[in-house]
Amino acid sequence: MQWDEQIDVISSDDSSSSSSSDSDMDISNGSDRKQLVNDGCDGKQPVNDESDSKQPGIDECDGKEPNIMTLNQPAKEILPEDALIRRAEMYQEYMKHIAIPTHRGSVIPFTTWMGLGKSIKQLYGQPLHYLTNILLKQWDQLRIGSENEHKPLDTLIHPCKAEATIWLIEEVHRRTSSHLHLAKLWLFDPMHHTFVDSIFPQL
Repeated sequence: MQWDEQIDVISSDDSSSSSSSDSDMDISNGSDRKQLVNDGCDGKQPVNDESDSKQPGIDECDGKEPNIMTLNQPAKEILPEDALIRRAEMYQEYMKHIAIPTHRGSVIPFTTWMGLGKSIKQLYGQPLHYLTNILLKQWDQLRIGSENEHKPLDTLIHPCKAEATIWLIEEVHRRTSSHLHLAKLWLFDPMHHTFVDSIFPQL
């Protein structure tokens, strides 16, 4: 039977024609049921007797492979960013436990901020925070092009006041800095280790 042919209406009084028509309709319905099998694209479970034993492949609706977890799936790899975050966390935790000196040694002469920072490390045997070292470098760069660029810094700022300023900033960095912020800075600074002091005082 072709899809474009019309079907004659059979009277219910004609029993002989009814049986023949019922047989034809059963064949037609069987063909219709095969065509109307749910393909799964409407959100329902697809039904197909001929493919029940087949493994699921690419989804015919969106062309994506199903998300199937397997037992032999490899463990999640440790990304470089994760390792850097862990290092920053350990560093910040260590710096947090180093006590700020309460007794100042002596007046330290200095010509640059980084020079003063180096002298403080030698005198007290303590590292300065990565962020403090970066800040001292920036302060020295701020002087480039100024009228007093080549003057010794201790002639402009009293050594005691300059040292107290560094320790105040150091305390802020040790106690309040986020290790996530540190890790982000280190990620974009391949030379960050040059500003991490290799001085390890006993806690």
